[in-house]
Amino acid sequence: MLDRKPRQRVTSFDVAEHAGVSQSTVSRALANSSAITETTRARVIKSAEALGYMVDTRAAQLRQGRTGTLAVVVICRPGEAASDINPFYFSLLGSVCAAASGQGYQTLVSFQSAPDQLFGKYEESGQADGLIVIGTTANDEAWSYYRGLSADGRAVAFWGCPFDELEWVRSDNYEGGWIATRHLIDAGYKDIIHLGAVDSPQRQFRERYEGYAAAMVAAGREPRLEQVHHEANRETQGREAVAALVESGARFDALFIACDSIALGAMEELRDRGISVPGQCGIVGFDGIREGTHSSPPLTSIHPDFEVAGAMLVQTVLGETEGAKSERRVPITLLRRGSVK
Repeated sequence: MLDRKPRQRVTSFDVAEHAGVSQSTVSRALANSSAITETTRARVIKSAEALGYMVDTRAAQLRQGRTGTLAVVVICRPGEAASDINPFYFSLLGSVCAAASGQGYQTLVSFQSAPDQLFGKYEESGQADGLIVIGTTANDEAWSYYRGLSADGRAVAFWGCPFDELEWVRSDNYEGGWIATRHLIDAGYKDIIHLGAVDSPQRQFRERYEGYAAAMVAAGREPRLEQVHHEANRETQGREAVAALVESGARFDALFIACDSIALGAMEELRDRGISVPGQCGIVGFDGIREGTHSSPPLTSIHPDFEVAGAMLVQTVLGETEGAKSERRVPITLLRRGSVK
């Protein structure tokens, strides 16, 4: 074991002694106070650099009633390991952390699932200035808990929120459903079915179905929905939905699927049953996760702008957004890959 000696911390008193001034002068000089001459300020800065002194920004923020930190809670399914959550949330988490850093905030990240793990009182405990909650809606107890926290007036912003009255940010799900369906129609597919859910707490799933249905009706076609089972993991949902379609004898030559993780499971089931993609069945997913680039064929997907999503969540929790909730929609684009001919 390495014998590491604790590093001696340089203080503002050390800088004051080195520069030949008082400690209060050091504080004012490093805070750019107009009461300090440029000559004195330059001497203090030179001494601080020579000694390796770092300003304790956290202490300064605490004196102003701020922590300079935002908490981010990722809700997992009950019993699910953090490593098993939908990869979409890892991309979103990275974007939130980057956006917070751009605003001068650190992030405190927690993965929570079991009822006895739930904790969101970061403001009261002096750990953070606000809270961002993202993750699966399959955990009813967690969402009820955080809904209650928000109702008490705390600074909380949500992604994937099942409750419309909260401060949510979402993808432009309706537009994404429309674009995905039009892409399949324009590619020449005739019997397009949506794999997803309309009765799920995932509000975004219903919105994606509504965009699909509107595009189908506009093209003079009948919308058709194959419901996925909420309890299973995403890949299993995709496999089971495709199996149910095939075994029922339903006609289909394309699928618009509510999220990429479900779509990847669906593609595996199609391959195991000898149904070629995109030749016999075109597929479009939603989320634009990195894993879709490595599937065979690569998965065509609706991609939300993660950078914008992270920025919107940070701005929302900091109270920097105004206007209707409809304005907190993250723009989407179509990623054209090999799963559509």
